[in-house]
Amino acid sequence: MEGSVHTHESQSIEHEQENPVLSWDLIIEKSLSNFSWMNFFQAVLVAVAYFFDAQQLYISIYTDNYPKWHCTNSSCTPSSDICKLSRSSWSWDKNPSNTIISHWNLECASTFITGLPQSSFFVGCLFGFCFLASLADSSLGRKNTLIFSCVSMSITSMLIIFSTNVWIYSALKFLIGFWRSSIGTCVLILLTEKVSAEWRFRVGIVLYFTFTLGYMSLPGLAYINRNSSWKFLYLWSSIPTLCYSVIAYFFVTESPRWLVMQGRKKEILKMLKRVSSEDNVDDDLVNLASSLPKPPTKEKVSIFQLYSSIGELFHRRWALKRMIAVIILGIGIGMVYLGMPLAVGNLGFNIYLAVVFSASMEIPSCIAIYFLENYRRKPSILVFSILGGICSVMCVVVEHRVPAAKVVLAMIAFFGSCTAYNVFLIYIIELFPTSVRNTTTSLVRQAIVFGCIFCPFLISAGRKNNIFSYGVFGVVIMLSSFTLLCLPETKGIVLCDTMDQQEMKEIALCDTMNQERTENVSL
Repeated sequence: MEGSVHTHESQSIEHEQENPVLSWDLIIEKSLSNFSWMNFFQAVLVAVAYFFDAQQLYISIYTDNYPKWHCTNSSCTPSSDICKLSRSSWSWDKNPSNTIISHWNLECASTFITGLPQSSFFVGCLFGFCFLASLADSSLGRKNTLIFSCVSMSITSMLIIFSTNVWIYSALKFLIGFWRSSIGTCVLILLTEKVSAEWRFRVGIVLYFTFTLGYMSLPGLAYINRNSSWKFLYLWSSIPTLCYSVIAYFFVTESPRWLVMQGRKKEILKMLKRVSSEDNVDDDLVNLASSLPKPPTKEKVSIFQLYSSIGELFHRRWALKRMIAVIILGIGIGMVYLGMPLAVGNLGFNIYLAVVFSASMEIPSCIAIYFLENYRRKPSILVFSILGGICSVMCVVVEHRVPAAKVVLAMIAFFGSCTAYNVFLIYIIELFPTSVRNTTTSLVRQAIVFGCIFCPFLISAGRKNNIFSYGVFGVVIMLSSFTLLCLPETKGIVLCDTMDQQEMKEIALCDTMNQERTENVSL
């Protein structure tokens, strides 16, 4: 009996090798080729997590904002230094508990204290990238990691309302950043692995759209709670997240490609049959899949194997030079991309409308990315980085003389940095071979978050002088963009799989360029 079983398995393997159609990857790709309303529902349901992620990323625009105040007697003038006035001579315009600044009397606190909560949030994101990145690839899976992160973020967001001082508040902000760090990655992976290749770009638009909606929903929530405590803003943003997690647990399906990686054949077949009945996929395709051997499970990776790709980057001079350049570029672009929305409170404009205008810039940026897909990467990043930098510096020049002009310049600066950021994410994937692509992308994303750690302190100092916020943002993104001179163009190139292939390709390219120069000189 056992011999017949082994014979059947060996025959299946030989048949799979002879007939390339019989492979798990091709069968799953073909099964997902028909994009039905159910597939669209799954894409939207997964992408909704990014809606709540955007809210937690930018909620401090309102909860940590420096509120407006007014004089209550003749000993005070609007231009007076609030720290030199007696408490009886002035009062807050709104509820004293509207933000943490007025709630805990931090109006005269140092830049370090007022910027600590949001900076702690980004430090938490940095640690989260390090410790939670592998959960989605392990036995926990994409779906469970996403739900776990959403639930943990939601519960911590509820607990933060019990903070009694800025130190406890900052510690809980660290935890919120830690838990939410894996949400964006899980959403992106689930969206791309649950559709065929031809639909990946289109479902990516759903991801950008839900993130923008999450960002734009904050002004509405904040306006409704404008006369209430900052705690209600956290409460009304965390309860829906918890409800979403419950719905996602029952209705979101796991990635079929992750199931293949785990060798869970029965679950893959069950999913293929459901897809077959919904999308009119040929039933013979599912029957062929059932005849395939059990998918090989992913081997456990040792700590030495895990970091071997980083060692390869340091071992090769060209790779190390390239890695340092993209890290510097990532710090500059990321600082402006995430820092500009947080600095809208320094514009001296209606903070509710300012956030709406800022969030709306994501839409033309997505449209620009669609048209930039066939353009060269380096000039695209350089042009939009310089555009963002110049407009950011111009915000300092304009100051409060023309408030409307300052708002327009800030929106253009955010549009430029947003577009440069999106092109940059494509660029770093094309710069490195498959063997180290995931590692380099993760390192660059951590560099982006690292640059954002300093943003809250700059924004806090920028309340007195915009040169510390908008001025620094503009200079940093323009200076960092010059690292593009050290990097090659990647538009239209064939991606390499190994470091050796990439190195041989670089050598061949250099030889071709040297030969062309020699020919030009001889002419």
